[in-house]
Amino acid sequence: MTATLVGPPAAAPAPPARHRAVSVATLAVVGVLALWLLARVLLAGRFTLALDTAGLTPLHRDLNDARDWVDAHRNTNAFFVYFLNYVQLGVEAVGDLVTGLIARSDTGLGIPRIGWLGLVAVGTWIAAAVGGLRVAVLTLAVLLAISLQGLWEPATDTLSLVVSATFFALLVGLPLGVWAGTSDRVHRIVTPVLDVMQILPSFAYLAPLVLVFAIGPASAIVATVVYAAPPVIRITAHGLRQVPPTTREAADSLGATGGQRLRTVLVPMARRTIVMGINQTVMAALSMVTIAALIGAPGLGLTVAQALQKLDVGTAFNAGLAIVLLAICFDRVTTAAGVRAETALRSGRNRRRIRRIALAAGFVAAAVAVQLSRTMLWAAQVPDGLPSIGPSISRGVDTVTSWVQEHFSVITLELKDWFSAAVLNPLESLLTGSPFFMVGLVLVVIAFVAGGWRTAVTALAAVAAMVGLGVWGDAMVTLAATLVATVLVMLVSIPTGVWMGRSRTADRILRPVLDAGQTMPAFVYLVPFLGLFGPSRFTAIVAAIVYAAPAAIKIVADGITRVPAATVEAATANGSTPWQLITTVQLPMSRSAIALAANQGLIYVLSMVVVGALVGAGALGYDVIAGLNQQERFGKGLAAGLTLVVLGILIDRTTQAAARRTRTTATTH
Repeated sequence: MTATLVGPPAAAPAPPARHRAVSVATLAVVGVLALWLLARVLLAGRFTLALDTAGLTPLHRDLNDARDWVDAHRNTNAFFVYFLNYVQLGVEAVGDLVTGLIARSDTGLGIPRIGWLGLVAVGTWIAAAVGGLRVAVLTLAVLLAISLQGLWEPATDTLSLVVSATFFALLVGLPLGVWAGTSDRVHRIVTPVLDVMQILPSFAYLAPLVLVFAIGPASAIVATVVYAAPPVIRITAHGLRQVPPTTREAADSLGATGGQRLRTVLVPMARRTIVMGINQTVMAALSMVTIAALIGAPGLGLTVAQALQKLDVGTAFNAGLAIVLLAICFDRVTTAAGVRAETALRSGRNRRRIRRIALAAGFVAAAVAVQLSRTMLWAAQVPDGLPSIGPSISRGVDTVTSWVQEHFSVITLELKDWFSAAVLNPLESLLTGSPFFMVGLVLVVIAFVAGGWRTAVTALAAVAAMVGLGVWGDAMVTLAATLVATVLVMLVSIPTGVWMGRSRTADRILRPVLDAGQTMPAFVYLVPFLGLFGPSRFTAIVAAIVYAAPAAIKIVADGITRVPAATVEAATANGSTPWQLITTVQLPMSRSAIALAANQGLIYVLSMVVVGALVGAGALGYDVIAGLNQQERFGKGLAAGLTLVVLGILIDRTTQAAARRTRTTATTH
């Protein structure tokens, strides 16, 4: 028998450093959450920075004084007299020019230079020229439908604002996009600015611009330009930077100068992408113009806003339908323009010749229509004999709304009350009833876990700013609604996105619906749910879910689609059931896409929850609207707008950091 030497048992392998870091992070989050709950119990109602609805802080009074000073010195201070007033006059001059051309004039019957028949003909011809016959027919149908709705005048007001704002946005955005696309230094400077601008809720732009330009069309156009310019800047730069380096080098080797390379190589190759940027700018302009009704912008947005404030669902629906029709028309025309640029090059000579002849004939017909609309009253205005379906639509919607409220009020009210009592109120109470420093600590710790020290410092600065701005309680109410709505968005988006990612049929059916949903301005989503649930926070949350879900669903679906087919086939060959395949392969490998979807969901929801102040959501959105309408509350409204900015940055930076962390983890796993 031989003895066997047995050494000491080998030590268990140490857990990887990454796992230890995750454990520490989890313990840190759990620890701070426990500390938060303890503080909530022990210090309930203390250090909450509560401020009643009519209350003002010293900062708010100082901002009111600043507004009074601006009003008193608008025509004497050199900065206003020699700069801002000229900017305002220039913006108003362009706006008045476009308004007088297509919407209304200040003389006689108020008929614009191009009347109804002329504008319908010109619009249809432009759609045919840039998009083709189908888009022209769609445009003609939309313009006639709006005429039948009895909303021609407000629609032309909206159209004139969109045209004016888009003109300025492209005037600024296209050159800046080209500069950023050809210069790395400019691209590095512009990108973070665009990031911040695109995460801000549209409401945040209103109050500061009212301070500078006062309430009126000038503020509305400038706010729309600020909101609509970032897409064309970013997408133009992206298109130019996507041109292959070998193509640039080939142009350089032929002796092309920088300008020649831009005109003959970069811009032609990026044309479709640039047109996509113009499409996004036009759609953003339409969305913002409707919201700008709150600062004096005329048009369909004003009709919707006034109807929402009166809880007149029928009128709001009729005007909202016109906005949707305009949005579809703008989207199809600008999208077709990008496709048309490529298909025109591939079409035969005879076809191009026939098209040129048809367009020339259409141009002559449009010119005749314009002349008739300038000289004949029957052509200048919507014909009296045209049937009006607007009142019928309004009455029908009111009837349906009354019927639904009468027969389903038990369900809708029960659902609203249950949701508010079981979900929304507890979270809102937790956030607003806790000491502000504990909520701030939780936000900073979560930011640190998500993105490290840099993100934590950003969160700390954001928390400090929210405290200083004096509307902490309303910010927490908005945050509670945003978090609840985002969770629900993800509960809808993940299964729907998985379905789309796994089924081409589902993708073909749902994607056009989601694309259409993303083209609609935020205002429109409030209308149907106002009829169902009445004015409340719940209404705003449901509208926010519907508004944010399309973007989140598409991102999740794209993430599922990008899972390598070989991996899916291997899992299937090993006997995985569809449920196992989804839960153990496709969802884990799509974590970065899901994190990005959550980020976008939060940003969309924050924007919509604020707009929901029009239907009783209250909080920051209400402060902004009250500040625009009541002089004594201007300072608080401006502070609420700035708080929205800070809250948007906090949410975006934290969720972006979490998405990057998830992506890095997935890559190294």
